[in-house]
Amino acid sequence: MNDREMKFNKIVAFVAGLALMTSCEYQKYNHIEQKDVNSGNDYVYGVSPDSLPRQLANKYEPKPELDTRVNAIREKLYRGTSNAVVKQ
Repeated sequence: MNDREMKFNKIVAFVAGLALMTSCEYQKYNHIEQKDVNSGNDYVYGVSPDSLPRQLANKYEPKPELDTRVNAIREKLYRGTSNAVVKQ
């Protein structure tokens, strides 16, 4: 390699390295700060970060007549993927 090619390769490597380093900050500020209206609500978030929210305690009666409709919608959306919900 001659000096001209070496210089060109160094410049290309520098520009590529610079692009990689600046891409680490890409989309860092691409979010909106907004007030959480449910902040401190234990029904939504639970009493601590490790606890389950109270709304998960709701139990609903199973309605087998809805299974065919749910499966038809799931079939249409997911092209034959089976039901991932485990029945207890």
